[in-house]
Amino acid sequence: MKEITTVVTMHFPYRFDRRWCALFLALGVSKNDGLSIYDNGDLVATFGRFKVKTTRDNVSRTLVTGPHRWYTAVGLRLSLTDDSITFGTNHKRGLSIEFVQKVPRVIGFRRHSTLWVSVADPEGLATAIGK
Repeated sequence: MKEITTVVTMHFPYRFDRRWCALFLALGVSKNDGLSIYDNGDLVATFGRFKVKTTRDNVSRTLVTGPHRWYTAVGLRLSLTDDSITFGTNHKRGLSIEFVQKVPRVIGFRRHSTLWVSVADPEGLATAIGK
């Protein structure tokens, strides 16, 4: 049987605001978390025990945003107005990733149409995704 392996070609770690370290610790978020792009086109965002997995082809567009109010951007968040999810480690800047097909539910009761991640290099991630 042939083993199929995929390789991380790019990894975009989060930019941490140290004021929220206790929250990140409670959620299991570490410096190894972030968004990874694999050679097969998969995108995997990890935030402690939580994960969003999709493909690059499922991304309709990206948008660098910020700054935001800390209480809307830091932590694991579900939007009150739609089904968006946030993997936030700071409120300064991040990348909003919109999907063609909603990704499986991470929290809440519905699948998610958008993921916001506070990676250290949101412009670089947008370029790497290519949308």
